[in-house]
Amino acid sequence: MVAISLSKVQETAPALVSLYKSAGVSLTKHGLDGQRAAVYLVVDYSGSMKPYYKDGSVQALADRVLGLSAHLDDGRVPVVFFSTDVDAVSDIALADHQGRVDRIVAGLGHMGKTSYHLAMDAVIDHHLDSGSCEPALVVFQTDGGPINKLAAERYLCKASTLPLFWQFIGFGDKDSKQFDFLRKLDDLPVPQKRAVDNAGFFHVGADPRAVSDADLYDRLVGEFPKWLVAARAQGIVGPGR
Repeated sequence: MVAISLSKVQETAPALVSLYKSAGVSLTKHGLDGQRAAVYLVVDYSGSMKPYYKDGSVQALADRVLGLSAHLDDGRVPVVFFSTDVDAVSDIALADHQGRVDRIVAGLGHMGKTSYHLAMDAVIDHHLDSGSCEPALVVFQTDGGPINKLAAERYLCKASTLPLFWQFIGFGDKDSKQFDFLRKLDDLPVPQKRAVDNAGFFHVGADPRAVSDADLYDRLVGEFPKWLVAARAQGIVGPGR
């Protein structure tokens, strides 16, 4: 059974029906039918991200993640906006998803630099405070590397003992050196650096909305099943989770 039925999505968020259906196909393809998981969205609010807010790319990603959450969780996604610091911790839900990103950022201030580890800390705190025993898929979007690489690596490694999988998504030029650090994070050795491989990374290019829903969902959930197996084997995720 899915967490939220198609009829419920049709009733509360008709604009997301096609996304919901596409997410379901990818979950089935990757053996995740019936899987439950919290879903988080972390979005870059640094100055270079301004075009992606203006053209609707960030809202489009939020809608796609919401379509996925309706299968895995309760259709309400905690969202962390970050730049130099954490700019906001809010949420996006089925009933009020349209224009939700614009409404949140309208109340935010200056778009700063890029600092991953504070946003990661906010997700960790939220998940621990929730008391949830479910694993979590964290969709972490950025258009560049962090100003403090050592702190970001340290947080990812320390979080490897928690039931959190970090799926990083790069917006922008695929050949940019800005993403070298994320490639490094993706390949950090196990068990020398971290308990399990708890992160993935892929690009969506300079026009994220051009990536098909099917392709995006396949890449969002593609590494999650392998992490679940490893996390269960290590006792990070319970056997029934």
